[in-house]
Amino acid sequence: MATDRVEAVERALGILGAFTAEQGALSLRDIAAATGLYKSTILRLCGSLEHFGYLRRDADGRFWLGPAVLTLGELYRRHFDFGPHVRPVLRALVEATNETASFYVRDGDERVCVMRHEAPRPIRHHVDEGAALPLDQGAAGHVLKAFGEEGDWAVRTAGFAVSIGERDPHAAAIAAPVFGREERLLGALAVSGLAERFTSEAQQAIRAAVLDAAKRLSWTLGAAP
Repeated sequence: MATDRVEAVERALGILGAFTAEQGALSLRDIAAATGLYKSTILRLCGSLEHFGYLRRDADGRFWLGPAVLTLGELYRRHFDFGPHVRPVLRALVEATNETASFYVRDGDERVCVMRHEAPRPIRHHVDEGAALPLDQGAAGHVLKAFGEEGDWAVRTAGFAVSIGERDPHAAAIAAPVFGREERLLGALAVSGLAERFTSEAQQAIRAAVLDAAKRLSWTLGAAP
């Protein structure tokens, strides 16, 4: 598929990609500097993009993103399915830690386990997908609160949360936040297991695995590196 490409389309997409959060309006010179294209080529491509609503041009000659971009973004958000992106990450976390991995989202004053991959251990921590749990107990709940409106700055500064025996005296977990576009909190990635297995050494290894997985998943889901 790498050879099935249209140069004009790639150039047009390159123009759209020149817009950033800091630069919502671009002059012809700005676009030329960002894309390396000739100004005459840019004007032809921008004319087509403007015709289809992907760009608009103001009285000063500056270009702005058009409403068609917003329409595509809303369609993408409405139909985006986390599953194909989250489940492989959960599976990899289980392989790395030998403990159960879960993805939680906030629902009011509760956290809901929307996806989960069980550890292969005969004795393991278990929560059903779809189960609603307290938001004020457990590592995932602390993360969802801290990076929401409540803002626990200790958790925010650390970038993760640890819970030992809070909701269940025999269970422990480590969780980290997952973000999407514009730093929007999407959920919490957690690894959980029996508290007796969460020794200081094990916690260090699990924490590193969870933080790395949450960072990579955030990038996949649209967060800025």
